[in-house]
Amino acid sequence: MAQNVFLDIIAGKIPCDKVYEDDDVFAFRDLNPAAPTHVLIVPKKPIATLNDLTDDDAALVGRMLLAAQKIAAHEGLTTRGYRTVFNCNEDAGQTVFQIHLHLLGGREMTWPPG
Repeated sequence: MAQNVFLDIIAGKIPCDKVYEDDDVFAFRDLNPAAPTHVLIVPKKPIATLNDLTDDDAALVGRMLLAAQKIAAHEGLTTRGYRTVFNCNEDAGQTVFQIHLHLLGGREMTWPPG
């Protein structure tokens, strides 16, 4: 997989507002937030889309969701609620081809989302 902006952010080549990091996951605030809290949770392993996941990636995706839970608690979102979203490919709104989980909160979410 080719290098992309998210992997450059993780590598420290591009500055960001980092909110979380562990051995497998890196999270930072979205530059164009769609909610008062909008954090992107990105695995450090290069994976272009959800279609590229393998059985070996199941624990990694679980760690992404657990990171979202921790960040939501830290941001004070657990009582009122928050939304997590994966987009897969262009028609779903994926613009950076490195899987990432959106954590959105701080306002009421509507349905359907898009």
